[in-house]
Amino acid sequence: MKKAIIFDLDNTIYGVPTIADGLFAPLFQYIKESGAHDDNFEAIKAEIMRKPFQVVAAMYHFSEALTKQGMELLSNISYKEPIQYFSDYEAARNITLEKYLVTTGFMQLQQSKIDGMNISKDFKEIHIIDPATSATTKKDVFAAIIQRHGYHINEVLVVGDDLHSEIKAAQDLGIDAIVYDKYNLQPDGMALPKINDFTQLMRFI
Repeated sequence: MKKAIIFDLDNTIYGVPTIADGLFAPLFQYIKESGAHDDNFEAIKAEIMRKPFQVVAAMYHFSEALTKQGMELLSNISYKEPIQYFSDYEAARNITLEKYLVTTGFMQLQQSKIDGMNISKDFKEIHIIDPATSATTKKDVFAAIIQRHGYHINEVLVVGDDLHSEIKAAQDLGIDAIVYDKYNLQPDGMALPKINDFTQLMRFI
């Protein structure tokens, strides 16, 4: 039996594409005009909606100047409108286990998303990992949560969309992980269990 669930935020509780055009417009415009990167612009836009900016900058070989300017832009923006979480998140918030939110991104921006959805009260703890100011990883935070609250590894479940972030961190620690694939981006038949609706989560806890 599980005692705690650790949730990712972006593309797990809400969909980044629902706010991306308004939120990232200045960044997208700057990247497009700069040309200081590899590959096509649409691919870069898609990755920015799925991964931390620093990761995307490295993936597509952004110039030092483009990376620096992009980080400056993102570190000073916030989303000031209400955000609609995925409708099936209601099923997740009603689960009575202790819940934690662990997200990577710029502190001000990530906090504004949390505020825009009014979900702070749903979690025992909220951790925002800002790569611009900290070398802490999700693996570090997961391990600290387990140690601080005295959980056994088997009592914790991690839910998120990124195979190379929270899912890998969970696997490295031996924690059970569920891939939340709302946009059907992951192949069927993958080794890890996959869901696209939080009503499917109950059978794993």
